[in-house]
This record gives sequence, structure tokens and C-alpha cells, in this order.
Amino acid sequence: MAAVSAPEGPFTVVPIGVVRAPWSARRSAPRQPGAWDGDLEGTIELIPGRNLEQALHDLDGFDRVWVLSWFPGNDRWRPKVLPPRGPAVRRGVFATRSPHRPNPLGLSLVRLLGVRGLVLRVAGLDLLDGTPVLDLKPYLAPVESVPDARLGWLSAVEGGGLPYEVRWSAQATAQQAFLSDLGVLLAAAVARVLAQDPLPGRHYRRVERHPEGGYQLALGSWRVRYTVEGAVVDIVCIASGYAPSAVGEAPEGTLEDDLAHRAFHARWPW
Repeated sequence: MAAVSAPEGPFTVVPIGVVRAPWSARRSAPRQPGAWDGDLEGTIELIPGRNLEQALHDLDGFDRVWVLSWFPGNDRWRPKVLPPRGPAVRRGVFATRSPHRPNPLGLSLVRLLGVRGLVLRVAGLDLLDGTPVLDLKPYLAPVESVPDARLGWLSAVEGGGLPYEVRWSAQATAQQAFLSDLGVLLAAAVARVLAQDPLPGRHYRRVERHPEGGYQLALGSWRVRYTVEGAVVDIVCIASGYAPSAVGEAPEGTLEDDLAHRAFHARWPW
């Protein structure tokens, strides 16, 4: 067999726009389009001065749109990755939706709510705020929907649904609402992780036993305490990942979610 020669490259791609979404950190964003907070809206803002207004003609007659994007911040790719779902087994990156790809291209199916000028209002985004958009294509259900297509290694995971029910205490609910008002969106990420597997040492590597009982989930610089009873996860509270002394000694603006941590410690000073 003759050796396969790669096409001449590299190839040049030019962004046509940018995503504006409620989340700027991976821990807060859904892992798949529409998987969590599917009704939460965002926008795709196209670049002016390139005649893209005409390119958008007739798109608003479609219910859903494919968004081709460029994953920011992925300088290296990995031939095998550890998916967040299913057994803790590394899979070939081409068998996953991981952003750590040879070419960091993203493909998202979003719900199109409207087009006004160069702005598309969409729902079900799984992309971070500021993600470059490379192309838009209409979703064609008659030729693209294959409900009986095999799911490979995901068959065992998708077939059973989410095994755990996640419940929030009154205190945890108040804390996550407080943080949400400050731009720290934890609720969807917490529910996503804990509904799949809340126990340490299995799927999610940032879960550990808490010294005072129960478990603790680390999401960036925040900590979520919870207990597990059968198939029910009860979230007890949220805590800052920084000790009060560390917050007090750090110059303002130097901590992750700096203002949120200072306000949180002022509201819950223990």
C-alpha cells in the first residue's frame, strides 16, 4: 500500500464572529449543546464590514444551526483523553468531543431564536464567552437526524440516564444564588458532575472525602460540600477555596474570582 501523503498546509481560517455566553470558565459551561441550562440564552456576534449581513439572509427560517468554532487555549492535542462520563478509561480523542484535538475545532448544534443585524440570538450554547466562530450552517433534520445510530462506548452510559438525584439545601441554594449574581455560575456544573458520579476516585478527580464527614467537590477556586445516601446527593453548602487569611493578605484582583471571594467571605465569614 502506498504511503499516505498529507495535503499541503497549513490552512488559514479567519473568524467570522465571536460567542457571547454567560460563562467564561470551562467548569461552568455545559459539556454538550443544550445539555444543561438549555434555555439560557447567548449570542453570536458577527464581524462588521465583511458583507456578512447578506450571508445571514434566510437563516432565521431554520430552527437549529451548526456552529463551527475554534477552541481557545488548546495549544497541544492528546491522542487519548479521559472522558467525564462512563468508566475511568482513556479513549481515542476521535471517539470523544474533547477540545484537545489535532486541530481544535468545535462543532455545536444550537437553537436559533432570532437574527437581528449581525447578531444571532441562540440557546443551548456549550461554548465559552469569547470563542471564535468560523462558520454557520443550517441543521437539516431529514438528512442529519439518525435516531438509531450506534453510540459506541457511550451506549452503556447514555442508556441508563443520570443515576443520582441532586438536592440543594436552603443554605447552598442561597449561596449559589449569591454567587450567580456576582457572575460565578456553579449550579449547572455542580449538578452535571454530581448527578453522574459523586463518589471519589472514579470519574471526577476533584472529589474527596471531607474531614468533617461527607464529600467535597472542587470547582476551580470553590468547594461544594455534600453527602450521599443511596441514589440521592444532598448539597450541604458552598465554601471558598481560599482561607480568610489568604483573601485578606492577597492584593485585590490577584485571586481567581477575586471580588466574589471577598464578598462571599464577608457574607459567610466562617
